[in-house]
Amino acid sequence: MSLSKVAPLRVLRRPSTASQCLRSSVRHGSSKPPAQTAAAEERSFKGQLYESTGLRLQRERAERAKYANDRAESGGRNSLGMTIAVIATAIVSYNIGKNSMPKISTASTVPLNATIPPKFKTGSANLEAAWADFVEIVGKENVSTIDADLESHAGSEWSTHIQKAGEVPFLIVYPDSTEEVSKIMKVCHQRQIPVTGYSGGTSLEGHFAATRGGICIDFGRMNNIVKLHKEDMDVVVQPAVGWQDLNEELAKDNLFFPPDPGPGAMIGGMVGTGCSGTNAYRYGTMREWVLSLTVVLADGTIIKTRQRPRKSSAGYDLTKMFIGSEGTLGLVTEATLKLTTKPNTTSVAVCSFGTVRQAADCVAKVVGEGVPIAAIEILDDMQMKAINTAGMTSKAWTEAPTLFFKFAGTPNAVKEQISIVQKLAKGTGSKTFEFAKTAEEQTELWSARKEALWSTMSMRENAGDHVWTGDVAVPISRLPDIIEETKSDLAKSGMFATMVGHVGDGNFHTILLYNDKQRPEAEELVHRMVKRAVEMEGTVTGEHGVGLVKRDYLNHELGETTVDAMRKLKLAFDPLCLLNCDKIVRVEKPKDGEVAKW
Repeated sequence: MSLSKVAPLRVLRRPSTASQCLRSSVRHGSSKPPAQTAAAEERSFKGQLYESTGLRLQRERAERAKYANDRAESGGRNSLGMTIAVIATAIVSYNIGKNSMPKISTASTVPLNATIPPKFKTGSANLEAAWADFVEIVGKENVSTIDADLESHAGSEWSTHIQKAGEVPFLIVYPDSTEEVSKIMKVCHQRQIPVTGYSGGTSLEGHFAATRGGICIDFGRMNNIVKLHKEDMDVVVQPAVGWQDLNEELAKDNLFFPPDPGPGAMIGGMVGTGCSGTNAYRYGTMREWVLSLTVVLADGTIIKTRQRPRKSSAGYDLTKMFIGSEGTLGLVTEATLKLTTKPNTTSVAVCSFGTVRQAADCVAKVVGEGVPIAAIEILDDMQMKAINTAGMTSKAWTEAPTLFFKFAGTPNAVKEQISIVQKLAKGTGSKTFEFAKTAEEQTELWSARKEALWSTMSMRENAGDHVWTGDVAVPISRLPDIIEETKSDLAKSGMFATMVGHVGDGNFHTILLYNDKQRPEAEELVHRMVKRAVEMEGTVTGEHGVGLVKRDYLNHELGETTVDAMRKLKLAFDPLCLLNCDKIVRVEKPKDGEVAKW
């Protein structure tokens, strides 16, 4: 036998239970045990195998389930944390945003201590860029930065407000239409540039002082009579139409516009101050003669307050709201004015008295009798002296307290009025009484009244002297008292002062000359006069307006809450305080010592 045929030598070992079971299973191709012992062994092996596999699978399932559960719990915790973080962030962000944004007040008024000082952008870069915008709107020739123009648009020699350093506009812009004014205001609103309006420049209380710099809008090019409605007796005019020029044109159709303030006044300023004049006793003030206004608001919005009917009950009366607002709520670009026919017959009478009290008593008597005269004016002895000294009239006047009367109506009515007034004047101590018999005499007699301011200013001793023209009004029964007390106070001051007024409605003026050193004393004189008027249930200004000089007296006349309501109105129409800032009502607290003690 060859070695290759020899069976390999095997080392026989006892197989393990598991290997026996496996071989037996493979060999027999069945799980059935051939014998009882083998069956027990096989069941033991299978049981262990199945048990081991099952436990392993169970452990894997348990581990997967635990892993899944842990992930779910972890994800839930993360999601909850994220949600809490997002909510917390939102709350914090909301509170920060809420606190950083201006709170909308629900109050009906705005007290001075609740105001936020206005902020303007008057840096050179912003103003120079605005200059280019204005040039594009009105043309280069209608934008001025000439120093002489800037100074003349910042104040006047007859203003009671003394111009401070920096109160000069950066430029003057001259529009010629409502649309151009609107475009200019849109630029100013976008760039936050303060604006003052200017028409005739005759205002007396610092109305067009450029307290915040910025720009001045001069309406000089807007001087047209837009449309005359003869049958309806009304006229549409632009703001730079002078009342004297208007009446010259209206006289061609036997019409006239009654308000007659100082010479040179224009319709825009007359609306702004709510002026009146010598005809106020018979015809009323500016408020009674404006039917409708076209106004450009601070953001450039154009509004028209009414149509042309003589009366209307349609909504708020925005027309009268803008009259007397002094350019702080909007810029008037057109006015529809009510007209009346010229009186059939007119005449003028002048009578002098021994004392200013006698003259005032005569006024009270005439008003009390209901004599329908057109005007009653008073000029004291110092005023008559100034007129004589200045030589501005062709007549030499008695230098005594004098009353000027204007009569209007039918010829018989005028004669009757003159007769009644002459008797009343004699009964209160008149020294002289003369009345005009011709139109020329009327002009001559009335000329003294129209020259009051200019003749007083001519009495200045030095070129640097100032003039302070103040006015107050009281109930007619208190007129003699306040005129007498004020006259005495002026005489004690040693300063040259005159007194003139539209006394038929309780309104009078003082014209005071003073130098720089006398300014504090002048302020005290005016302060006492204003305080006297308020304590007599009067007003701090009958027709000049508030401007800068009278604003701190409004609280005493009207009450703080009323002024707070005015401030709310101002901020509602002009939230950025762009329009004539600081006039009528303050928009930020005054400095210590700036307001006189009451």
